[in-house]
Amino acid sequence: MSRSERLLDLIQILRRHRRPVSGRTLAGEMGVSIRTLYRDIATLQGQGAPIEGEAGLGYVLKPGFMLPPLMFTDEEIEAIVLGSRWVAKQPDKRLAAAAADALSKIAAVLPDDLREDLDATTLLVGPGSGTVEAIDLGVVRQAIRDERKLGFLYRDAGGAASERLVWPFALGFFDKVRVMVAWCEMRQDFRHFRADRMSGLSATDIRYPRRRQAMLKEWRATLDRPVQNASNNSED
Repeated sequence: MSRSERLLDLIQILRRHRRPVSGRTLAGEMGVSIRTLYRDIATLQGQGAPIEGEAGLGYVLKPGFMLPPLMFTDEEIEAIVLGSRWVAKQPDKRLAAAAADALSKIAAVLPDDLREDLDATTLLVGPGSGTVEAIDLGVVRQAIRDERKLGFLYRDAGGAASERLVWPFALGFFDKVRVMVAWCEMRQDFRHFRADRMSGLSATDIRYPRRRQAMLKEWRATLDRPVQNASNNSED
């Protein structure tokens, strides 16, 4: 590994840690000596990276630091292209357009040789399922970001319809369906709603009383319940 690659890896490791991490831990993750680690920290600080801390106390990278596009590995380029191409084929038109735009922005700042690799990747995404939702998934994503309640008409697997008011906090993308995860006021529990069974979507300005990250954590904990207890928050 070249020194520039090692410095980039150090930045990426620091990005993963939100709290100060010891030099020995960093050195262990990178597979270098503690002396080399201290030299690399000093080099990055000298180049303007906002790394705070010192030996014995730990180091943390201040949020917001942007690296110039030094390099991507072959597999990183393949992951970026494959992920963007998959999102670009989703029914969520705004998200699909954003994926294409993001890939174009990345390509615009890459060195010529890496831009060629980006264009030439041979990992392809197959055709979509053809499932079309009657709702705008962009509205769902906005409600999740803003922590706002959503109202809609929902038809279950048997075709029975019911009006719902929910607190959305996650949206799952599967090959054939999109599934919103939310707290349902009618059921007073977590529920999974297939987007192709939703209609009459109504965004509200009502902020729900909990933080979405807290609900996401609580919902994940329910996935570990015994099967007989977890059935209540399966697809509604």
